[in-house]
Amino acid sequence: MVLAAGGLAFLMLAAFFAGLVDSMAGGGGLISLPALLAAGVPPHFALGTNKVQSCLGTAFSTGRYMRHGQVQVPIALLAAAGALAGSYAGSLAALALPSERLAAVLPPLIVAVAVVTFVRREFGERDTFLAAAPRHYLLAVATGLGLGFYDGFFGPGTGTFLAFAFVFLFGFGFGRATGNTKVVNLASNLAAVLAFGLSAKVYWSVALPMGLANIAGNWLGAGLAIRGGARVIKPVFGFVLALLLVRLTLFS
Repeated sequence: MVLAAGGLAFLMLAAFFAGLVDSMAGGGGLISLPALLAAGVPPHFALGTNKVQSCLGTAFSTGRYMRHGQVQVPIALLAAAGALAGSYAGSLAALALPSERLAAVLPPLIVAVAVVTFVRREFGERDTFLAAAPRHYLLAVATGLGLGFYDGFFGPGTGTFLAFAFVFLFGFGFGRATGNTKVVNLASNLAAVLAFGLSAKVYWSVALPMGLANIAGNWLGAGLAIRGGARVIKPVFGFVLALLLVRLTLFS
């Protein structure tokens, strides 16, 4: 696909902001995917192109979080493995069942997540996780399976829900929760890139420039999140929840 210079610049700008938001709170696809559709990219190619550019940016932010010790590697890898299996099962379920029922359940869930996050002022402010126990490993697999299934079945806001789960279930601060989320997202994105790539549903001439912009956004956002912690991440988290709520109530 050949886009005019202005169209490609628009998509790169969208990818930059998607990476910035995604690196701190997840939900970058809520910015980049509508931008691709608005630019006239057909839906299946939009999904494939979006996964490639997102995967590139997520790889860089994951590396940055890991270098700063914000990833609990065994827990993140177990959750990533669970997410891969769950996403595959969710994709199969999506082929057999309508997703409209799930879409109807999500707005109240988003409101509940927002209430817990912002009414409990200390939520995610301090990292109370000390050491991994067997129950943490089981929780990691269950979290990955459950949210991986959701990602394969429906998808919007998976990274945001993962970050919330890591804070709520493990006592991570928002910084470490986001770092672990990036590992899970990267595994899920790689699987999707493989699937869309093998199906020739990627516009590489669009995906690669967007990927460079997404890398820049992820790099900047991860740095801001690592330095600022929950003080920086929580407002972005709230913005993504609001964006997700609008997306589900107005466009589902």
